Amino acid sequence: MIDLSVSALARAYAAGTLTPTEIVAHVYAQIERLGREPVWISLVPMEQALDAARALEDSGKRGPLYGVPFGVKDNIDVAGLPTTAACPEFSYVPARSATAVERLVEAGAVVIGKTNLDQFATGLVGTRTPYGVCSSVYDSSYISGGSSSGSAVAVARRDVSFALGTDTAGSGRVPAGFNNLVGIKPSLGLLSTRGVVPACRSLDCVSIFASSVEDGRLILNQCAGFDPEDVFSRRAPKGGSALPQRPRIGVPTDASLEFFGDSEAERLFRDAVAQLQQQQRAELVPVDLLPFRETAELLYQGPWVAERWAAVGDFLSRHPNAGHAVVRSIVESGQRFSAADAFEARYRLAAFRRQTENVWHQIDALVVPTAPSHYKIEEVLKDPVTLNSRLGTYTNFVNLLDLAGLAVPAGFRRNGLPFGITFLAPAFHDQRLLELGQRWLGEHAELEQAPAPGRVWLAVAGAHLSGQPLNGELTQLGARLLATTRTAAEYRLYLLPTEPPKPGLVHAPGEAAHAIEVELWELDDAAFGRFVANVPAPMTIGTTLLADGRKVKGFACEPYALAAAREISHFGGWRAFLRADGRALH
Repeated sequence: MIDLSVSALARAYAAGTLTPTEIVAHVYAQIERLGREPVWISLVPMEQALDAARALEDSGKRGPLYGVPFGVKDNIDVAGLPTTAACPEFSYVPARSATAVERLVEAGAVVIGKTNLDQFATGLVGTRTPYGVCSSVYDSSYISGGSSSGSAVAVARRDVSFALGTDTAGSGRVPAGFNNLVGIKPSLGLLSTRGVVPACRSLDCVSIFASSVEDGRLILNQCAGFDPEDVFSRRAPKGGSALPQRPRIGVPTDASLEFFGDSEAERLFRDAVAQLQQQQRAELVPVDLLPFRETAELLYQGPWVAERWAAVGDFLSRHPNAGHAVVRSIVESGQRFSAADAFEARYRLAAFRRQTENVWHQIDALVVPTAPSHYKIEEVLKDPVTLNSRLGTYTNFVNLLDLAGLAVPAGFRRNGLPFGITFLAPAFHDQRLLELGQRWLGEHAELEQAPAPGRVWLAVAGAHLSGQPLNGELTQLGARLLATTRTAAEYRLYLLPTEPPKPGLVHAPGEAAHAIEVELWELDDAAFGRFVANVPAPMTIGTTLLADGRKVKGFACEPYALAAAREISHFGGWRAFLRADGRALH
């Protein structure tokens, strides 16, 4: 399976092992194999996308996103493709792409198509669309999250390298959490919303789904910037404070957390906080989240719903049979608010901002669950309003309070579904959040192309990881930890019946395999030889392909050991498995 991450494609293009036209052809074959619906509403004709790729090859220019395929949520304009906002009667074909899309194409990225969404970007579930319901790639019975459902799934199932969404109430974060992705919700006004069908125009922003924080950072930097054509665009202040080496992380007090009875989500969040303190050497600062959650209630219970009516109310009035029933009822409810209601709500919001602003003098970032629970599609269809509202518990206040957000993976439930956390900070602290996210996910600065003469790089995936029982076998030999990274997306991980418990990493190219977390250690030749001499069966040392295309030495296991082994690939790594299902070892 081809690794579509931005960094991996850049290396492959530089080495001449792949071309943009080959990647575009691969993407269309992947979509055909997995099925266009319900993820994609429309696609750029394949020959047109291939022409765009050939033009890049012929130009001799290699922009930062040269030959990188991406998807666009179908409430964001792409010239020549219909913009439906998931309402066929609303459809129109724009002559010009949205500013964010234009900037990405200028950087060399290739548009593949338009993705599914909750109609008019109204919802956090992904079920409010006539184009079919998207599901989490980890379990088809569970929701993908919305409204940017198709964009998240397109990245999670590796149709494209990244995708654009929008985020007014959490639509760039909840689908990331439910599909084990990085979701960037930029500061309001940092990315232009010209060419975006408005939901709540004063609160809308373009969001980014990526497989890593580093990819997300590169994409954000390409499409961010002031746009004089967007009246809500803002100039980011110059500079900005870096994340301290020992950051102060705000953690919601127990009394201000709500998981609606989902004890496993609560456990995973507490585990993440504990890991955050240990991994980041962070100072944890208790924060009363209740004022934030009270702010969140303004979004749908206050007159900001009238802004949705201002956006599409005229269309719905003229097309009484158009519109998803739940979406229509929400949008039409905006008519009940008066101008006086709007001012009263603005006053309440100002009071909440004053009440919460002192928090940011005490902390560098706030961590919250991305969502309090994860529901089945069937459950949401039976109770579409209540469950949707619950999903916004930790997201709805963010744009009202002018905050930036970064959703990141944080382990897996026992049923294999991913869990996520979100880091928050005041507007224009986006780079601080990205740095925090990279630390959390173990993304390190670029390594050299290869080890120095006389040195060997070794990838470890289990009992030799930092803090695990056999790590001392490395450190006693003078090994040095270089980075935490991932394999290429063509490996499987198995729980082996050994003592101590170990995982077995198996190369499975061409299968529906996974990218597995590994640590990269460096040893000298002599130490590596001593280490290999003591590797017991069924473990072996072979070659491991990393996500960035590098080939390093790494652990594998003999096939016979898999007969009694349990596959744990979906956890994405040994540590995530231990956090989610360590009871299996006892």
